[in-house]
Amino acid sequence: MATLLLLVFISLAICTDFCSAAFASSTQLQDAQAAVIVPGYLTGASDFLPLAKTLTKRGIPTVVVPMPVWAWYPCTGGRSMRPILEKLEYTVKHVSSCLTEGREIYVPPYQYSLLDCWHDFWDNPGGVYKVGGSDKVDEFPTDVQPRGSYPPPATPPERRICLIGHSAGGFISRVYLSNRSYGGKVYNGQELVHSLVTLGTPQKDTPGAAFENVKWINQEKLPVRGLAICGCGFPGNSTGWFTKGSYDFCVGAESCGSKLDGDGVTTVESAMALNGDNVEKRIFENVLHYPWADAGFLASLVAPELTKLSKQGTPWYGDEEIVDKWVDFLLK
Repeated sequence: MATLLLLVFISLAICTDFCSAAFASSTQLQDAQAAVIVPGYLTGASDFLPLAKTLTKRGIPTVVVPMPVWAWYPCTGGRSMRPILEKLEYTVKHVSSCLTEGREIYVPPYQYSLLDCWHDFWDNPGGVYKVGGSDKVDEFPTDVQPRGSYPPPATPPERRICLIGHSAGGFISRVYLSNRSYGGKVYNGQELVHSLVTLGTPQKDTPGAAFENVKWINQEKLPVRGLAICGCGFPGNSTGWFTKGSYDFCVGAESCGSKLDGDGVTTVESAMALNGDNVEKRIFENVLHYPWADAGFLASLVAPELTKLSKQGTPWYGDEEIVDKWVDFLLK
């Protein structure tokens, strides 16, 4: 009798282990060679459509978080990035849910009006004016919710994808990947993302409210595999006032920007500060931060020297010949 009971116990244990393993394997998402691009500060989706097209042609179906330039306004001055994070989360969930073979990637429109943006501008916490009481991320009020309507996809996630964050879009992507509460919400995007590529992203702690989000995310390592990319060849003392000012901003010391090198906006030192157990770092000579030649008259006013270089053919991260230097990371 004792032997029979022992056999029954062993059989039940084996069955339980098998069922648990089967359930775990059924809920673990496979990785897909597909990507979502997160626009950089004060840029919109249209700026990155050529890059998305280039990557798609190379076998990596890619979309850009569908957001206009004005969607950034509530986040200016180092305030909470939740208005952008909601759009990123929405895009990743919809892409992840439509990666079955034969289906085309489609991200339906969400609802976010100029009135929503206006309300977010007044209510979004943090920043230099300490909206909500503080500029520290962990002290942001948790009852302030971004406006807009972001309905979930009709089907559950199917695959994990890659994020490509340009400039500020890189550290915002890192916040999305985190499993810590940010302004009252845990995004935990690492469940749907297997890799992150950052293009000219400031990653280094720097004094001031504008870098409080970077300081917050630098408390943890990147939880997925990563690739940090930065251009160089544009010293702060020879590429105009905009570059020097941007480098000063990156390092937090007005006397240092002129001595540093970078992509014309972000210093190499800051872009290479991404910390993780599985992070690659690549520096490309003579590669600009942004396609200034495509930005119109305003670019000529803001960054005339960089715009001139761009018009003369100096590439940026998204030009085809430069993409071919980092696309292998996405194909691994």
